[in-house]
Amino acid sequence: MRIVSLTTYLVAPRWLFLRVDTDEGITGWGEPVVEGRAATVAAAVAELSDYLVGADPLRIEDHWQVLTKGGFYRGGPVLSSAVAGIDQALWDIAGKAYGVPVHRLLGGPVRDRVRVYSWVGGDSPAEASDAAVGLVEAGFTALKMNAAGILRAIDTAASVKAIVDRLASVRAAVGDEVDIALDFHGRLSLPMARRVLPLLEPYLPFFVEEPVVPELTGELAAVTSATAIPIAAGERLYSRWDFRPALEAGIAVAQPDISHAGGISETRRIAALAEVYGATLAPHCPLGPIALAASLQTGFATPNLLIQEQSLGLHYNEPADLLDYLVDPSVFRYTDGHVPLLTGPGLGIEIDAAAVERAAETGHRWRSPVWRREDGSLAEW
Repeated sequence: MRIVSLTTYLVAPRWLFLRVDTDEGITGWGEPVVEGRAATVAAAVAELSDYLVGADPLRIEDHWQVLTKGGFYRGGPVLSSAVAGIDQALWDIAGKAYGVPVHRLLGGPVRDRVRVYSWVGGDSPAEASDAAVGLVEAGFTALKMNAAGILRAIDTAASVKAIVDRLASVRAAVGDEVDIALDFHGRLSLPMARRVLPLLEPYLPFFVEEPVVPELTGELAAVTSATAIPIAAGERLYSRWDFRPALEAGIAVAQPDISHAGGISETRRIAALAEVYGATLAPHCPLGPIALAASLQTGFATPNLLIQEQSLGLHYNEPADLLDYLVDPSVFRYTDGHVPLLTGPGLGIEIDAAAVERAAETGHRWRSPVWRREDGSLAEW
């Protein structure tokens, strides 16, 4: 079996899909994307296709090594994301060729279902509380919410109290049986992190995600030592080498994104590294159905998986949602906040190729918002 073509599709709301075709009629799908830089990643995939066309798609590890290390310059979000989507598609082809789901190729399942969490919308404490109650009523047992908006390097007492009040309101609304994670999106400075996080401890958040920007990974020990709250990080780390200092600093939850951090192959290795440090895995995934399926396949076979992010109903997904590109959307049926074992071959989903092609006729040019503080300076989004 040989690879005959790699085709990328820019599809709403902000995704990039990859189709890898073979001369035996087996097709694999991947999701290589950097949100806001999708066309750039598509160009990287096109460059890498020069090596892949004509190659045996089942030599997954060899291809991963060549694609990540054979070009001399290595790493970074664009190359790692291009490789990630290719890797997903090759695992999809392998599963279909052998007639088994990918988790079987990874050693078999260690669990029968994967717990997932959903995003809480709403800016005010009341809006966030109402949204959280609605998600709990829909069956979710774990939620994640934005912790704050624009922040200064050292902000006011009012801003600090607003962060605390928002979590307190949601905790009061859903009770103690529901897990609540907070995402800071790197918006806290180191001194703000040391000030704010201890004040959140009475409300026992599930974890606090990315309290500081990834450039400060080497300083994360100052954050983990300042609080009893489990610290999560990793959506903007792209390899096991990137994760090592974060794990050494004491993060409790590693969050590689399977569409950024080298695909299924590298995410598995990051999970194993995290296990050495007593950390768990909670893959970042605010993306489409292919990335979610790849994350779930990995999670079914990963002993130290904690939980899986998923984007169904996420506010980014207004033009299209992840079920819109599936022939059978029931594979992602959520029951009691869990996704049951995917049993179909490959990634366990069937992409509606016609729907993808129609969406690609329009494409998208999604860009990350640019936030500014009241003095005009750039703020972390």
